[in-house]
Amino acid sequence: MSITNTPTSNDACLSIVHSLMCHRQGGESETFAKRAIESLVKKLKEKKDELDSLITAITTNGAHPSKCVTIQRTLDGRLQVAGRKGFPHVIYARLWRWPDLHKNELKHVKYCQFAFDLKCDSVCVNPYHYERVVSPGIDLSGLSLNNSATSSTMVVKDEYDFDGQQSLPSIEAGHSLQTIQHPPSSSRPPLSESFAPPALLPPPEASTSASASSFPAINPGSGSASSNWSRNNNFTPTIPHHTNGHLQHHPPMPHATHYWPVHNELAFQPPISNHPAPDYWCSIAYFEMDVQVGETFKVPSSCPIVTVDGYVDPSGGDRFCLGQLSNVHRTEAIERARLHIGKGVQLECKGEGDVWVRCLSDHAVFVQSYYLDREAGRAPGDAVHKIYPSAYIKVFDLRQCHRQMQQQAATAQAAAAAQAAAVAGNIPGPGSVGGIAPAISLSAAAGIGVDDLRRLCILRMSFVKGWGPDYPRQSIKETPCWIEIHLHRALQLLDEVLHTMPIADPQPLD
Repeated sequence: MSITNTPTSNDACLSIVHSLMCHRQGGESETFAKRAIESLVKKLKEKKDELDSLITAITTNGAHPSKCVTIQRTLDGRLQVAGRKGFPHVIYARLWRWPDLHKNELKHVKYCQFAFDLKCDSVCVNPYHYERVVSPGIDLSGLSLNNSATSSTMVVKDEYDFDGQQSLPSIEAGHSLQTIQHPPSSSRPPLSESFAPPALLPPPEASTSASASSFPAINPGSGSASSNWSRNNNFTPTIPHHTNGHLQHHPPMPHATHYWPVHNELAFQPPISNHPAPDYWCSIAYFEMDVQVGETFKVPSSCPIVTVDGYVDPSGGDRFCLGQLSNVHRTEAIERARLHIGKGVQLECKGEGDVWVRCLSDHAVFVQSYYLDREAGRAPGDAVHKIYPSAYIKVFDLRQCHRQMQQQAATAQAAAAAQAAAVAGNIPGPGSVGGIAPAISLSAAAGIGVDDLRRLCILRMSFVKGWGPDYPRQSIKETPCWIEIHLHRALQLLDEVLHTMPIADPQPLD
């Protein structure tokens, strides 16, 4: 081996493999990674210039230009390693660059002569001859899109499987996609930053009118993307992935602003309530499928940052360890999922009650968040949000939640009164037939109950496995391990709202 400890093509295969193993990203098991690297090095042993190019590319993290690194293309284009088949350029890109990559996210650089998509007899597997983009397989070139509105969110299905592979994305033109991805930002805000704008969608350019909505109008709270997105370092229009990826493959929803109208507001506002803050800012319950496991964990307000991980240390204060919780009904599938929780997530309470999440695990977490729904232009509760490893993102806005609970409570109260009058036949007007038609139209609004408002104050988050229409699991209660987070300041505000405008439990129409 050379003096610099970086091997060359003249060194033994074992030395080269050992060196290249040191640069793997950790998405695959050590056994699989070693088999894949050994196989590649042996194939390149007779092509010393290409082997040297591979070594240079990997050991310098692509800092120096490198040539194509080629292997023979197989009949079906896939490479078999350790009993698993996959596209070779994807296998090695996962090993050395993006552990959560799926095959539709790769696009070769212009100077690559043997890229997989060029259909040559040889295939280049140099990871630094490919760029990561979003689902280039769908051609929406006929659509007129505004390139100035860039986004760091992606909407595709992507999930980790326990054999180390990831399922392919589920993307259909014209289909309302349910899983929204939030990859880590290139300029992640520090923990001490109090009011950093999230890595989310820029504000819609359409009118802020919400007259066609079946949902109350909600104004964004402090730190909202609507007032700060143009200054957000997370938006980097010069990078191809962020410039075209989302816009090409997920056109803006024409009715996005019907759900969440946008208003510019000051970033710093007085407290919503003068009521003293609760002793505990949140409580966390851990579930396996539909069964709660262990006691609910309360986080004191003196600990604004709490870590929820999969280790077996005793829980307390600012750390909730799930690994030490036992469940006599735990299945093998749940046990496997728990092994992948790892460092878990960090929850951070900012200001009066905003909540941010940092994914510390090697695998993504899936979150139900009305705040992120709004930022993505989706209906409340319409999407599941995938938060990638190392991503740091805002998932709850207290001011927005407070407005929503006020408006829903007022709407329910008014609708219940109007419904009672309609049933009694006291609402004349066009289209009314003895009061029956208006009563039916008001029944949905009158059906809002206290439990519906409480849901605004709760976050749910699953580890490793996602749920929703894009997955075999239709509900979070079908995922192997997940947590439910009750936000006490929000619940405190809800209590105040219900005291000022009490709403009855929803009653059926007679």
